Amino acid sequence: MSQASPASLFTPPFRVDEPERQTLPFVYNTGHSGAVYPASFVAASRLDAVALRRSEDAFVDRLYAPVVALGAPLMQAAFPRAYLDVNREPYELDPRMFDGRLPPFVNVRSMRVAGGLGTVPRVVADGQEIYRGRLPVEEAIARIEELYKPYHRTLKDLVARTARTFGHAVLIDCHSMPSTSLGRDEGPAIDVVLGDRFGTACGPDLIDCAEAAFRGHGLRVVRNKPYAGGFITEHYGEPAFGRHALQIEINRALYMDERKLLPRPGFDALSRILTAVAETLGHAALDLGPRRIAAE
Repeated sequence: MSQASPASLFTPPFRVDEPERQTLPFVYNTGHSGAVYPASFVAASRLDAVALRRSEDAFVDRLYAPVVALGAPLMQAAFPRAYLDVNREPYELDPRMFDGRLPPFVNVRSMRVAGGLGTVPRVVADGQEIYRGRLPVEEAIARIEELYKPYHRTLKDLVARTARTFGHAVLIDCHSMPSTSLGRDEGPAIDVVLGDRFGTACGPDLIDCAEAAFRGHGLRVVRNKPYAGGFITEHYGEPAFGRHALQIEINRALYMDERKLLPRPGFDALSRILTAVAETLGHAALDLGPRRIAAE
């Protein structure tokens, strides 16, 4: 890997698209849609550029772009998930990946690390090893210090600002899922998975509203299976304090060719549905207010 500063490889590493005036108590986040692959990263990988993108929530930032016009900020990573995953603890690292000793505070035993999907992933989503050899420990720490921590400081500030303005805040963590990750044993393919960490990250009225809104557009919806929400949903969702987090996973087959990694004709129609759902959720949150959307 190049010894260049990780932050210098991305200009900028992430951005926030802000509405002229925030009128909704929502923050939208697409932390896995980054599609900037530095040449040094690709050169250090045993995979080609297409295989590296298997972990990417491709085009999700574009799907949700219209929420800004509704009055909600949209945060987007430029760096790819295969390079750094912001939906993990800050230090979930696999010691087998690195030359040198990891700091003692690193979590080396999580299930995500065991699966190769730590903060600096060892594999892409389909299980293929990313790197030709070991990385210097300093490389992993630099990615966390220069990219992960600033990302979360900005996201935390957006949520805090929203809560100050409206008395409560809702973080929508936007993802997409491979159609192959959804087994067909239990019936038709699922279009949307809503994750609220089994009722701990989001008030019940909001997730009820989200499910009803998606179903109203003819989409098949389940909750928390197989995706209940990752670090962001768990960490930012504090319903008792008026801060809610809801993860939304969209089946990629609805909007893209998963093999060629290109948008399909249904892309614009799905974006309109997501915008309509965002509008419904926004009105519901404003109508309900901080007391009623809080968890019981």
